[in-house]
Amino acid sequence: MDQNFNSPLLENAIAELAKLPGIGQKTALRLALHILRQEKGMAHDLGNAIIAMRDNIRYCKRCHNISDSEICPICNDHRRHDKVICVVENVKDVLTIESTHVHQGLYHVLGGLISPLDGISPSDLEIGSLEERVEKERIEEVILALSPTMEGDTTNFYIFRKLSHLPVKVTMLARGLSIGNELEYTDELTLGRSIQNRMPFTDSFNKKN
Repeated sequence: MDQNFNSPLLENAIAELAKLPGIGQKTALRLALHILRQEKGMAHDLGNAIIAMRDNIRYCKRCHNISDSEICPICNDHRRHDKVICVVENVKDVLTIESTHVHQGLYHVLGGLISPLDGISPSDLEIGSLEERVEKERIEEVILALSPTMEGDTTNFYIFRKLSHLPVKVTMLARGLSIGNELEYTDELTLGRSIQNRMPFTDSFNKKN
């Protein structure tokens, strides 16, 4: 750092905070000084909560969402429609879709999108486990809820081809979403309507070509 705070402990704390996404040196300094002004218990609680989260949170064995146990609360919720799976890129997308209160089925988190330029191939994602799950659990509908980007469309088409031999309906979000936008930045109303008005994947693919 350019500034000298005469405290390696403070400088180390600022350096670690600045590693977080969206946190620059100035924001890290403000956060560090704020923590320093609080009671020691607050800093201990914060540190312990972060350590406990990192050490104990795992990924659901069924859908790969984050969970405190082997099976996440959504998969364990018997009120959900267990024959409908919504396929998403990451955990943030599960939270985004859940905030709409529209989807009452289950989820499957891929852990990314196919992107040859970034070195991400289908084998790096949870596509194989999706195919296995659709067959084993006799899933009736798979909703492809991936961001409307080139990588998202590529992944959609790959999944559609992988599931084509199974008796499952494959749908995707209505194109009310802006092309190129990440799913997490879509407002809840638009996203909710896109889920409700989802269309068969084959229809959407044909309309684009």
